[in-house]
Amino acid sequence: MNYYTLLSLVLTLVQLCPCTPSKQKQSTKNTNQSFTAVRRVKRGWVWEPLFATEEQTPTQPLYVGQLKSDLDKQDGNLQYILTGEGAGSIFVIDEYSGKIHVIQKLDREKKSFYTLRAQAINRNTHLPVEPESEFIIKVRDINDHEPQFLDGPYVATIPEMSPEGTSVTQVTATDGDDPSYGNSARLLYSLIQGQPYFSVEPKTGVIRMSSQMDRETKDQYLVIIQAKDMVGQAGAFSATATVTINLSDINDNAPKFQQRLYYMSISEEAPVGTTIGRLMAEDSDIGENAAMNYFIEGDSTDVFDIITDNETQEGIILLKKRVDYESKRRYNVRAKVVNRYIDERFLEEGPFEDTTIVKINVQDVDEPPVFTLENYVMEIAEGAVSGSLVGVVTARDPDNDDSPVRYSIVHGMYLKRLFSINEHNGTIITTKPLDREIAAWHNITVTATETRNPEKISEANVYIQVLDVNDHAPEFPKYYETFVCENAFSGQLIQNISAVDQDDSAEGHHFFFSLAQEATNNSHFTVKDNQDNTAGIFTAKSGFSRQEHLSFYLPILILDNGTPPLTSTNTLTITVCDCDIEVNIFFCRYGAFMYSIGLSTEALVAVLACVLILLVFILAIVAIRQQQQKSLFSEKMEEFRENIVRYDDEGGGEEDTEAFDISALRTRTVMRTHRPRKNMTTEIHSLCRQSLQVGPDSAVFRQFILEKLEEANTDPSAPPYDSLQMYAFEGTGSLAGSLSSLGSNMSDVDQNYEYLMDWGPQFKQLASMYVSHRSVRD
Repeated sequence: MNYYTLLSLVLTLVQLCPCTPSKQKQSTKNTNQSFTAVRRVKRGWVWEPLFATEEQTPTQPLYVGQLKSDLDKQDGNLQYILTGEGAGSIFVIDEYSGKIHVIQKLDREKKSFYTLRAQAINRNTHLPVEPESEFIIKVRDINDHEPQFLDGPYVATIPEMSPEGTSVTQVTATDGDDPSYGNSARLLYSLIQGQPYFSVEPKTGVIRMSSQMDRETKDQYLVIIQAKDMVGQAGAFSATATVTINLSDINDNAPKFQQRLYYMSISEEAPVGTTIGRLMAEDSDIGENAAMNYFIEGDSTDVFDIITDNETQEGIILLKKRVDYESKRRYNVRAKVVNRYIDERFLEEGPFEDTTIVKINVQDVDEPPVFTLENYVMEIAEGAVSGSLVGVVTARDPDNDDSPVRYSIVHGMYLKRLFSINEHNGTIITTKPLDREIAAWHNITVTATETRNPEKISEANVYIQVLDVNDHAPEFPKYYETFVCENAFSGQLIQNISAVDQDDSAEGHHFFFSLAQEATNNSHFTVKDNQDNTAGIFTAKSGFSRQEHLSFYLPILILDNGTPPLTSTNTLTITVCDCDIEVNIFFCRYGAFMYSIGLSTEALVAVLACVLILLVFILAIVAIRQQQQKSLFSEKMEEFRENIVRYDDEGGGEEDTEAFDISALRTRTVMRTHRPRKNMTTEIHSLCRQSLQVGPDSAVFRQFILEKLEEANTDPSAPPYDSLQMYAFEGTGSLAGSLSSLGSNMSDVDQNYEYLMDWGPQFKQLASMYVSHRSVRD
């Protein structure tokens, strides 16, 4: 086995293009480090990586390194062979000396290393002297790429007044060179534009605040950042990026009123809720940081109010209570504005509020009279004589001129018939006595009008209560239908009674019941007062007879507790009933009715039977008369039908155009209008003459029309209206001839139906019938 000596290969860099002095110096420095030593091992070679620097396209082969065997006697017997990636196209080897050259440009960003195989053979025997071995050539990077900001341009936002050193954003640039070799991909960031407000960290690209900035002064900044490779050394490549930095708003400004004093006015007749004016406070902040709330301070809060317009951020002053020029002519209102959202970080700088004064003047207007009260309540006793005093209303003119006032009552003539008012002093009196039971309250409306300006009118409601007077005696609430059985025993309760009173009692009604004086000593009944506004009627004896007394009339005295007390006598009718002890109302009513008219039950049944028979007889007569009326109507209908005449007369065919012109009967000259019956004969004669003119020239046809006309004129049963007779006549001269056999001068025997056989299979059956029929006759 042969052992080989491993030789060191030296990489020589040759610059084929013009370069800067710095690059040439760098290339010369890297030349001695292009190749690493190759170590010899038993049975084959193991190659350490070789390095080649990427260059521009070489004008001549660029030396990379040399392969040499210890068996090479330099007599030309050994041949060096190079195979693998780029062998022959990118890398070539001198087969005699083993020197490797690169003949094309290398780009590390496209391919960073090449794997090759080397072999030494005997040129004469073509047998390998050295075993084939693999080695790697790595492409060493040079600074041939510029940095790039892939995410630019940048936009960042940071709150205003942020402290110094606050991070704003970070910019990042990339470099296509090899970051593991040299400084080609090592970037350094710097600030070109943006001082003294911002700074940038050289290695990370983080932009930071250098000072506090106010958005209200400037709200946007444009910063330019530069990135350089080669750690910023001379000759390095660079790139720039723009960063737009916006300052967001914070609430660091208090609202301020535009004026220290405002003047406004309001009419004294303005209703509640009227807008008096608007206040505007300025806030340099924006958005919700500029949102404000307005308030009113002091004694004016009862009269005025202020609300915030959220769209315009204005304070709207509203009238909360009506003002009066004669009472107060000017108001000094203290208004305050406060930020709605306050940043606690800036509270130490002062309160975020402001105040102003609003002077509001009340404008005088001619006001209507004012009543001393909005509603008056008065009382008067019922039954008071006409002209009685009810009360007095008072109104005055609130203006300085104090115009006289005239009073009147409105709302209905009915109230005017009950009350009247003195138009000068407002005294209300009655014009007729009042009845509380008809109306306990009267509501009237009184107006007060300025005599100097009648358009100024005001109203007041007057409620008049009619006080009750005990002027109605108590009475039964209803009619009592009372029965007593013939076999009733003494002391039996037969009826409970009560009483009502139309008057109103402040202490409540209390009624007392007793028998009238005239019935006390001669009565079959007694009254027991229950002390609860009711009383019971009891029998005073046993047994009653309808033959002796059918009814009893019991006078009952009722007394109320009014002042003065009133009494009334009410009569209770008690009917004797044919019963044992218990009263049956229906049976007793029936018995009393029969007994009063003097009829028995049998007699009543007989009367009802007679009434029923009479009713049936009347219904039968009505039915017969209806049947007779129907018969008369049928006969009249038959008479009407006799006037409808139908005639069948064959014409000359569809081509007969010289026959009777039916359109003539439909002309306006023939159609007669409705006229009185007295002129009917004249019009019928006229129609006849027109018909004779348009009809066929036939004496028979003309005679027929005249006869019908005569019948119509002399018929007493003719209907009371005109009837139009229409006749059609075909005429003569039709080319097709008549289809009728009437008047034909030919018989069937003379007819020849042989032509039917030529009509086709559709008429085969018809032809066979006629042809066969004629054959039989022949």
